[in-house]
Amino acid sequence: MSQFNKILVVVDPSEDNQKALFRALEMSERHPAQITVFLTIYDFSYEMTTMLSPDERNSMRNAVIQDRKDWLTELIAESQIAANNIDTKVVWHNRPYESIIRTVLEGEYDVVVKGTHEHDILKSVIFTPTDWHLLRKCPCSVLLVKEHEWPENGKVLAAVNAGTEDEDHAKLNNTIIEHAQFVSRLLRSETHLVNAYPPTPMNIAVEIPEFDPNEYNSTMKNHHKKTLHQLATENDLDVGNTHLYEGMPEDVIPRVAKDLDAELVVIGTVGRSGISAALIGNTAEHVIDNLNCDLLALKPPGFESPVRL
Repeated sequence: MSQFNKILVVVDPSEDNQKALFRALEMSERHPAQITVFLTIYDFSYEMTTMLSPDERNSMRNAVIQDRKDWLTELIAESQIAANNIDTKVVWHNRPYESIIRTVLEGEYDVVVKGTHEHDILKSVIFTPTDWHLLRKCPCSVLLVKEHEWPENGKVLAAVNAGTEDEDHAKLNNTIIEHAQFVSRLLRSETHLVNAYPPTPMNIAVEIPEFDPNEYNSTMKNHHKKTLHQLATENDLDVGNTHLYEGMPEDVIPRVAKDLDAELVVIGTVGRSGISAALIGNTAEHVIDNLNCDLLALKPPGFESPVRL
């Protein structure tokens, strides 16, 4: 399987440690790939310089872009990696996520690799972080990189929804496991599955006197356990490497990842926008800040980005 033949690396000029670049280089050493090192820049003051002609403003912008290209070239040289499979791209754009997604569409990239920061939840309701925009709208896989190393003989955790009866979710489960196994082979790591199932809805227990919460919980757990084990068996995985817990995915997944000391969590995302996105968000978005390892977010089959060329 060759998911990662073309990699778009988003660098952050404010960071000394370009962890996304080094992760992409590490990936290409294990599985040959074409890498584009990408940077979006924008300075509103250049647009407001009314004393300059349009040509002079363009010249100033081009000078800034060239300066950033030179910086990227130095960055690659400092990595001491053969640069024959690496190129650079600098784009002048006031919305980084749009320029990233349009570059993905133009170049047909397989994965975007980007370092991530902790997000302020209140600010995120008003100003959606670039990471969250990418999770919702980027048509290809998104690898968000933290400081955790990728050692050999480690653990890759695939977060699935084994109890689903939805056909698209079932396909997404298989895509998640497929990618997790691919990375596991690269790293000579173990693939583990994690599944969270919902707790007993207490309002039902209050409203319906004859409702037995213990029986409901047991039935729910057994159903998810059976389907999780079946999913593992179908994908030639050890049933002993499955982890089933009651609770919300954003609580269960980071806890299991920490217990396993996983280097990577693979998760599916569903694009969401508008008020529901601001108030509810995606499981992947909530999981990011609670994880101490990398997150590989995948789109469901047939996903189309709302961003167009």
